[in-house]
Amino acid sequence: MKSLIRRIFLAVGLLVCMTSLQSCNYNSLVEKQQKVDQSWAEVENQYQRRSDLIPNLVNTVKGFATHEEKTLTNVIEARAKATSITIDPANLNEETLARYQEAQGELSGALKSLLAVTEAYPDLKANENFMNLQAQLEGTENRVSVARKRYTEQVKEYNTAIKKFPTVIYAGWFGFKEKPQFKAEAAAQKAPTVNFEAKESGELR
Repeated sequence: MKSLIRRIFLAVGLLVCMTSLQSCNYNSLVEKQQKVDQSWAEVENQYQRRSDLIPNLVNTVKGFATHEEKTLTNVIEARAKATSITIDPANLNEETLARYQEAQGELSGALKSLLAVTEAYPDLKANENFMNLQAQLEGTENRVSVARKRYTEQVKEYNTAIKKFPTVIYAGWFGFKEKPQFKAEAAAQKAPTVNFEAKESGELR
């Protein structure tokens, strides 16, 4: 009888410990998921900031480079495609992130081409508004890079957590699924950066 009672108490104790452990892990996963969602929102904010700079940039270039209509049109169309894709964190998966990254990569390539053709227009390069927009664009590209790095770090931490034992057993029950990461980009799609120290030589990096 005493042996049975001890077994019952032991079973109850183990159940309480497991329940407490699951509760703690659940709360931890919720926090990690919220950090992923917040970091993704920041990625979108910074890409939107970049898109907001483009209309003024295009109009400024258009005033000096009247023969670059195709390049300007490519930028406008790439911006329209990029801004048409937004992803709610709840719908963030490999497929939706791939479409988003592809659209942003196309816009980065179009911007790189636009900045390249401006080298042929000294008056444009010397224009104060154009130089200001270049500076803002460079700052925004840097913020995009920082936001993407932070997102990558948060996703890595979250994905690692849901795969650990014993969390891996019940994480799926509560809807915690693996989050997608950005894929490595081809060099041609990387965001352009402007080397302001080389303005006089007309060098663009």
